[in-house]
Amino acid sequence: MRPSAQTTEGGEDGRGFVARAPWRFAKTMSHIPHEYTVRGQTPDDEFNEFVLLIRRAGYKRRFGKTTYTYLNTDGQRYWTMGAPLEATVIINRALLTVP
Repeated sequence: MRPSAQTTEGGEDGRGFVARAPWRFAKTMSHIPHEYTVRGQTPDDEFNEFVLLIRRAGYKRRFGKTTYTYLNTDGQRYWTMGAPLEATVIINRALLTVP
């Protein structure tokens, strides 16, 4: 069974952030279809909480030569590039596919 959405102690599972965040198609990487949202387009506290949710409730998986932490929810996989919280500016997402 694949990991799925996790709920934080405060009850937030990230769905509110996902619904409010503006997502853009990553056109420079169209060969790896995904979307992203950028820090500053949502309140910083919400952005930070979602990044921390990914890191706290997610799972590790390799992509190429790098291991990222992913969180699956509602048919999407979310991840960051792994920078420290204050340096994280992008959250990515892609449709989950069955390998």
